[in-house]
Amino acid sequence: MHTPRLSRRPRTAALLTALVTCAALTACAGPAPSAAAPQTTASAPASSSPAPTPKHGQPSSTEESAAPTQVTIPSLKISSSLMRLGLNADGTVEVPPAEKGMTAGWYTGGAVPGRPGPAVLIGHNDTRFGRAVFHDLRDIREGAEVLVRAGDGRPLSFTVTGKETVSKNAFPTERVYGATKGSTLRLVTCDGAFDAEGHPVDNLIVYAEPS
Repeated sequence: MHTPRLSRRPRTAALLTALVTCAALTACAGPAPSAAAPQTTASAPASSSPAPTPKHGQPSSTEESAAPTQVTIPSLKISSSLMRLGLNADGTVEVPPAEKGMTAGWYTGGAVPGRPGPAVLIGHNDTRFGRAVFHDLRDIREGAEVLVRAGDGRPLSFTVTGKETVSKNAFPTERVYGATKGSTLRLVTCDGAFDAEGHPVDNLIVYAEPS
């Protein structure tokens, strides 16, 4: 899975130029982070307001305690702890390592789930080690519940409002990372056919709002 480049500029600009695409993993059958524009039920984020600033470097103690710890999608029987994902040295967004394909991640440059702004969770579809955590995400339906455990242990409930599959070359950055007045959730993975090098050409994005 390769990921979008985030410049070290002020948060709003960084988020709107962020592009998350699946890292180039050899058996990446539709893995993780982001880009996608697709089949439809896509719902754009709520009206905008100042976007939260991307986190660079080590998170503060407050951020540490606020970091979400788990995501569960009952209808798909998906349950995973959440690792923190930041930026690679080249400015691209990190994705979970292939050997941890069954573990999803929370992008720390976005919002904390439950707080204003888009919280982005990234997970692989498949890796060279086989089936991964978001393998069945394409089967999620509008109205499905997504549960995120907050850093303080509180369960946060979100309802899926739409999903879309888009080409990695046309990632809807603003829809995924753009500022929102309230708390929103985006789940991102890879999807679609493979290119000549064996990498998925699309991304699947799931949009959800607080229940």
